[in-house]
Amino acid sequence: MSAETRILLLLVLPLLTSGLIVLFGRRPNLREAVHLSLGSVVFGIAASLAGPVFHGLRPELQLGELVPGFAISFRFEPLGMLFALVASGLWVVTTAYAMGYMRAHHEANQTRFFACFPIAICAALGAAGAANLLTLFLFYELMTLSTFPLVTHHGDEAAQQGGRTYLTYLLGSSIMFFLLAIAWTWQVSGRLDFVAGGILSSAFHEGRISRGGVTLLVGLYAYGVGKAALMPLHRWLPAAMVAPTPVSALLHAVAVVKVGVFTILKIMIYTFGASLLNETGASLWLMYVAGASVLLASWVAMHQDNLKARLAYSTVSQLAYITLGAALATPAAWVGAAMHIAMHAVGKITLFFCAGAIYVATHRTQVSQLRGLGRQMPWTMAAFLLGSLSIIGVPPCGGLWSKWMLATGAVEAHQYPLMAVLMISSLLNIAYLLPIPIAAFFAAPEDAADSHGHASHDSVHQDAQQHGEQHGGEAPLLCVVPPCLTAIGGLLLFFLADKVFHVLSNLPDVISN
Repeated sequence: MSAETRILLLLVLPLLTSGLIVLFGRRPNLREAVHLSLGSVVFGIAASLAGPVFHGLRPELQLGELVPGFAISFRFEPLGMLFALVASGLWVVTTAYAMGYMRAHHEANQTRFFACFPIAICAALGAAGAANLLTLFLFYELMTLSTFPLVTHHGDEAAQQGGRTYLTYLLGSSIMFFLLAIAWTWQVSGRLDFVAGGILSSAFHEGRISRGGVTLLVGLYAYGVGKAALMPLHRWLPAAMVAPTPVSALLHAVAVVKVGVFTILKIMIYTFGASLLNETGASLWLMYVAGASVLLASWVAMHQDNLKARLAYSTVSQLAYITLGAALATPAAWVGAAMHIAMHAVGKITLFFCAGAIYVATHRTQVSQLRGLGRQMPWTMAAFLLGSLSIIGVPPCGGLWSKWMLATGAVEAHQYPLMAVLMISSLLNIAYLLPIPIAAFFAAPEDAADSHGHASHDSVHQDAQQHGEQHGGEAPLLCVVPPCLTAIGGLLLFFLADKVFHVLSNLPDVISN
């Protein structure tokens, strides 16, 4: 099978999966078997492309021209291939998890829910392989539209309000800023394709765009890509937590937000280029805005009692790590930012999986309700501990290496205050994550409402029974095995990080100066 055919299948098979899910909607077992099977095939195809791409092949596919001169085309390079592997691989795990969660929680409209998932993955894979800004923009917008029904899945007032916030921020920022930035890039450079070293350097040196213009263009991209959740355009992400936990896990810990930071990183590398950013200082302000987002979002996360809200603000902070690395524009920072896409994805999806398993088993949503829960759910809370260590960046978890490379990038750029930001942020990560598993394993369960009015153990039990949930043990197997697997994945990434580093750091089109 040719590389071009495999790229086409990466885009077509998720759409076919969505259609078959609708077709078999009245037969849940067949519907979900098709979903798992074709999802695994897509991951297999991505893995089959990865080896050649990581060894220098750059497979291309052109689907045609939207209008003359503006092609819809794809070209996989190491950064995009890494993102494609993350998105397609975690799609399979999340599908299995969603099967257990949606059935155990007796969710309505499950066919619609599962049908939207593959379309979102198609959007992620299309963005990962985009060969130019136009193709990237189209799949970026497909991601927004395909995930809106997932955010509003429950259909109540809270879901509708969350959906409105979601669309307002993401469509508003992309149309007002991202599309304008693309048009401006075309106007000054005459091209939109991704090229090693960037396409704007010659335009700057030929006087077609000024130093201030480059700085403004960086700002339009940074805030036009609203999915990166850079403060203050971050409110859509906590608002989207009204979605079912599988949505939070994959689409708001991996696919949606990672499309955002992947887009920023790819544009910094292939549209601006390191030499232009360093010569003009155009991304200096973005470094410090991202650094502020890292700390502020961590501070907010510390004060969230709702578990999913705490994880959401943690995601805002962790995404800012990647934006910071993109803005630093040094080889180590870019490699660290690319590594953090994978490291954070595995760690954060583990935490969301655990949050969903806790909800299914106990119907608890507040951090303050989790004291002593490790006795009831030891596997879930052990996975939560490992996921937390990965986010913090403690060995033997993979998050250590991406943070190390980001700190090295800050030193390369002589931005020592930003290295301090990364260190302080890790301490804040400890403050808002580790107390959860510590209290779960070592604190006595609370059997009565506390002074803040939290529900008692008995009331939680009654509420769980009213919703048909388990009480007194782990969640169903399909809600427990996936977080255990992704927690182990975080450990494996610690030992495999050198391979990821080698792939990214030894290919000049990723770190080209």
